[in-house]
Amino acid sequence: MKQILEIAYSRYTSLEELPQADYELVCEAKEATKNANAPYSNFHVGAAVRLKSGRTFHASNFESEVYPAGLCAERSLLFYIESNYADDPIETLAIASEPAERECYPCGQCRQVIVDVERRQKHPIRVIMSGADTATAIDSAEKLLPFTFTL
Repeated sequence: MKQILEIAYSRYTSLEELPQADYELVCEAKEATKNANAPYSNFHVGAAVRLKSGRTFHASNFESEVYPAGLCAERSLLFYIESNYADDPIETLAIASEPAERECYPCGQCRQVIVDVERRQKHPIRVIMSGADTATAIDSAEKLLPFTFTL
């Protein structure tokens, strides 16, 4: 039986259209791109989260000479938060890149990990993907990966 999957999202043609708290989080993600170690791809990614308590944290991607040992900014950040602030749910995750000629979307592994965190914390994570002074936001990571892996 054929079925239809629809995904609702918000599109912002300018970052200034974002709610103030989201705009600030995107700016923090953009700032985190400066700490990226990306000598091979030259694609610097930053991620920032806002927790339920209001605290924010950020991380960047790290490439290694022993590929594929590097780690995306999103997973670096999520693993840190899950290890240190597991009792404070993530409300929003913002992603940015440099160069920022297009919006930065999480890779498949990151999408699965974001969904894993949502499931563990029993709370959806709003994801904001920014670049080129635009952004797309979804209210749950499951919308990025509707057919997720489940044990």
